[in-house]
Amino acid sequence: MKRVARLLALAGLALAALLFARQNIGRIALLVADAIPGLLVAASFHLVPMSANALAWQRLFVRNDRPRLRVLFGVVWIRESVNGVLPVARVGGEIAAYRILRRHVASRPAVAASLAADVALSVLSQSAFALLGLSMLLVAGQAGAYTKEIAFGVGLMLASGIAFLLAQRVGALAGMAGIAERLFAGRLRSARARSLRVDRALRAVHARHADVSTCIVLQLVAWLSTSGETWLALHFLGTPVNIHEAIAIEACVQAINSAAFIVPGAVGIQEGAFMLMGSLVGLDATASLALAAARRLRDIVIYIPGLFAWHHVETRGREASK
Repeated sequence: MKRVARLLALAGLALAALLFARQNIGRIALLVADAIPGLLVAASFHLVPMSANALAWQRLFVRNDRPRLRVLFGVVWIRESVNGVLPVARVGGEIAAYRILRRHVASRPAVAASLAADVALSVLSQSAFALLGLSMLLVAGQAGAYTKEIAFGVGLMLASGIAFLLAQRVGALAGMAGIAERLFAGRLRSARARSLRVDRALRAVHARHADVSTCIVLQLVAWLSTSGETWLALHFLGTPVNIHEAIAIEACVQAINSAAFIVPGAVGIQEGAFMLMGSLVGLDATASLALAAARRLRDIVIYIPGLFAWHHVETRGREASK
């Protein structure tokens, strides 16, 4: 798997290099360099959606056992940083989040259940966000040649989110553990017991309809607020767009990135997505690639420190367990 990740990363880097090489790299670099102070503001705006995601996740815990918002914000930061930078196919962040959060919540099944539910609900809320972005393109008459393909991908995302959610509600995890136990002649009894506990915790989460609904609304707020980063970045780059166009760009780029989750950091894919969506709202290739470079600046400003924070938390945890 690591070898595949490296190959995909190299392929993504080659694609990104090709996209930049075909444009005026000097002009792109100048645009970004002149806008650095403003782009740092745009990058810092990502703290808003991170806060909304922490609030959303908090609602998936029982009221008396909810971690403090400060703790969840830190876990969301580390989770996004791991998934956004490292070659972990968007899974490593969830593992890191579980390891950290289980030190703050007494029930490990509750942590695992909240994390699984949060992932499933985020797929649904992101699908709604992507559909909103596509709708804005269609209403504005800016649909392009690839709109149908993007819509098909969003449809698949929505279907997978619904399937994942239904699987959680009907106890698929415990069922699979039971099958595995029978296949291995009862040697996985402890694993099945853990799966049953997580399954019960998941059902309890989904039974709290008000909290689940609030979580989805807050996740949508988080997705919508990421459009603020795009709007600010383009403003400071000297190629302003209206908020509807910013939402369309961000929604579709995020959907494409999610579809290409196996590519580390969506390198190359993200740059191509910005070029595609930029062309639909009237941005030239130079401005689109400058925006893509601005997004990588956000990774440096927000996610690289997040990896250091992860290392610090893990080191402190190991020392405390000695």
